[in-house]
Amino acid sequence: MKKTFLLVCSIVSLIGCKNETKEETTKTTIALNYPETKKVDTVNTYFETEVKDPYRWLEDDRSKETEDWVSAQNKVTFGYLDNIPFRDQLKKRLSSLWNYEKVGAPFKEGDYSYFYKNDGLQNQYVIYRFKEEGDTPEVFLDPNTFSKDGTTSLGGISFSENGKLLAYSISEGGSDWRKVIVKDVETKEIVEDTLVDVKFSGMSWKGNEGFYYSSYDKPEGSELSAKTDQHKVYYHKLGTPQKEDQLIFGGTPEEKHRYIGGNVTKDNRYLIISASTSTSGNKLFIKDLTKPNSKLVTILDNTESDTYIIENVGSKLFLVTNLNAPNRRIVTVDAANPTPENWKDFIPETENVLSPSKGGGYFFAEYMVDAVSKVLQYDYEGKLVRDVELPGVGSVGGFGAKKEEKELYYSFTNYKTPGSIYKYNIAEGTSELYRKPKIDFNPDDYESKQVFYNSKDGTKVPMIITYKKGTELTGKNPTILYGYGGFNISLTPSFSIANAVWMEQGGIYAVANLRGGGEYGKKWHVAGTKMQKQNVFDDFIAAAEYLIENKYTSSDYLAIRGGSNGGLLVGATMTQRPDLMKVALPAVGVLDMLRYHTFTAGAGWAYDYGTAEDDKQMFEYLKGYSPVHNVKEGVSYPATMVTTGDHDDRVVPAHSFKFAAELQAKQKGSNPTLIRIETNAGHGAGTPVKKTIEQYADIFSFTLFNMGYEVLPEQVNEEVKG
Repeated sequence: MKKTFLLVCSIVSLIGCKNETKEETTKTTIALNYPETKKVDTVNTYFETEVKDPYRWLEDDRSKETEDWVSAQNKVTFGYLDNIPFRDQLKKRLSSLWNYEKVGAPFKEGDYSYFYKNDGLQNQYVIYRFKEEGDTPEVFLDPNTFSKDGTTSLGGISFSENGKLLAYSISEGGSDWRKVIVKDVETKEIVEDTLVDVKFSGMSWKGNEGFYYSSYDKPEGSELSAKTDQHKVYYHKLGTPQKEDQLIFGGTPEEKHRYIGGNVTKDNRYLIISASTSTSGNKLFIKDLTKPNSKLVTILDNTESDTYIIENVGSKLFLVTNLNAPNRRIVTVDAANPTPENWKDFIPETENVLSPSKGGGYFFAEYMVDAVSKVLQYDYEGKLVRDVELPGVGSVGGFGAKKEEKELYYSFTNYKTPGSIYKYNIAEGTSELYRKPKIDFNPDDYESKQVFYNSKDGTKVPMIITYKKGTELTGKNPTILYGYGGFNISLTPSFSIANAVWMEQGGIYAVANLRGGGEYGKKWHVAGTKMQKQNVFDDFIAAAEYLIENKYTSSDYLAIRGGSNGGLLVGATMTQRPDLMKVALPAVGVLDMLRYHTFTAGAGWAYDYGTAEDDKQMFEYLKGYSPVHNVKEGVSYPATMVTTGDHDDRVVPAHSFKFAAELQAKQKGSNPTLIRIETNAGHGAGTPVKKTIEQYADIFSFTLFNMGYEVLPEQVNEEVKG
């Protein structure tokens, strides 16, 4: 039986005024006729507990039934969005603000300096190059020519040692599966056959002869959802067919790992193999390439730490590790005896998380201090040279260059400052502004403040709140609370064009640095994993409560948003506390916690989540918060727009399909529960600018409309002031 809901929106026409004003309301009605989603009798048994899975059929991404369901859902969703009166205004403003030149920092390879640039609204960034400073740059590689609709994007790039050859990967339709192409940089011609079926891989050159890359055997069934489990490292010698590529590591049961990478040191002396069974922790091996028949030597034989080699000087290795150092340190060791008992501290662990880089013969130790950047410069003897003076409080990126370079470039940004590029004199330690974007947005009109709040168990959690100066804390400000909380990933301040448009409308944008992330090192990460995952949701709920208690917003004007693991965060929070927010926006979310590990590389996330097959306790814990399994009949859930891509082979769209189906079947009341499915799109990387603008226009218009706005908030405020 199809359900028809009439959405009746109370439109508050006078909000954010300086004086007390009577609220006037109008009524807007949009009919919602959800497609019928059939139920099947699929049942899984976990430790003698039966769990129904009525929408299992939606996992088949190749079936006509699923395709028809996607089409029917999109018809309803876009029919709804088409009726929001200010949607086109938001799209126009997003397009207008987006339309400025964006230029990356230059980097030198061979005879040329290269940089990325987007003229404004180009779907993909273009790589330009020049020989001497002051030369007119020329287009070197334009991904906008890869496909007519802009959905084929550039992945990674890697230059040969002499800079005369480039290997680059491309993604079609947002898929994690890649093709690798080799180009002659002088003639710009493709020099050999394209490598195919490459996934989760870099490309690391051995001199100018060939490169190492990683992939899986192509799975049986759907390449977008079938499990990929055994990663392998290959060596591709130029001029030979891919079928002759040498298997280096990963081909035996003993070498089975889900993620393996092969990298060559800059002096071409060593091959380093990193092997992981999950997204945290890795084994580490080293092979001397100067000796033809040398064997892999084990540095680490377990996955209890995250460790990698950042540099070598001859046989002296410099390793970055969190082994016995949750916030990371740099150690040195000789390659002849590289195991941990021989390690010596080079840059010891501190109370802040270390993310080092190197350039110009120095190490640059970037630290996160309450999610904000601080950078120290060290020489190769481990002596502190200086505390690098940064342009402001925010995030820096870069601080990398070849050893012989005298200058390097780094970027600086925060939530209200568009990314600018600075040139740094390595010897003198001085910075100068190299390039500042010309954007129709004035950071001086906005303020960004960091607050600390207590979570449910008393843990102090940081949050950065950004909004227009002069905003009155009336409890009626439209607010988006964003979070992630997983996989050791840190949310540091960065500018977003889309969020700038949100804040222009008087919106508040808040980002909470939840447990499960990497802001305070491994302990902070672990505190949000497996049987402690509820901490992450509690941190997010406490962030929302802080914003409400301090009158930034109220439940009627609060939206929660997150993607991927953050989509899980939103799904769990809205099912646990549906009263807390007006709008929920789970994007490309991990929403079926009992089956996530059966798709593509999902089993690699078990370090953070555990799996339903581990033991009865883990199964019950996962089932207790799994969003798909915790939608209750007769509960009034917030207005929800689930977003995903039909080519997402990282977090397969079945997660989102099943969650939306559960919500539509069980929602009580008139709040819409929609799913917006982007076609020919994946997990997010490489999404064309045109699609990105459309997505944000839909997300923001849906959010504001369901907060009661009939016109944009800025127009309401202007009318009041007038």
